[in-house]
Amino acid sequence: MSHQRIPKNWTIQRSTPFFTKENVPAALLSHHNTAKGVFGQLCVMEGVVTYFGFADENATEPEIKVVIPAGNFATSPPQYWHRIELSDDAQFNINFWSESDKTNQKMYNTKSDT
Repeated sequence: MSHQRIPKNWTIQRSTPFFTKENVPAALLSHHNTAKGVFGQLCVMEGVVTYFGFADENATEPEIKVVIPAGNFATSPPQYWHRIELSDDAQFNINFWSESDKTNQKMYNTKSDT
């Protein structure tokens, strides 16, 4: 799961700015999932980001844990529940990939959205 392949014909629909502990959106630190038809690609520039994947939105224990050091990335498949933790010096961004144009559509959902 830590590195599922994004289909070749998909393109980046949106990229976030760089996040650190000071400006990371709270939603990324708690249960959320990528939207239907959207892959997330988490790219770590500095420090370490730890990705925790869950079987469903109500799971409290992760089924996977992926440690992503600087210079590496991991992918999150569509509609997979996860959250992240950051090292103090972490800096990362997220590219959202899709097969079709998703301009002005949500790229992820939080538990409160479902």
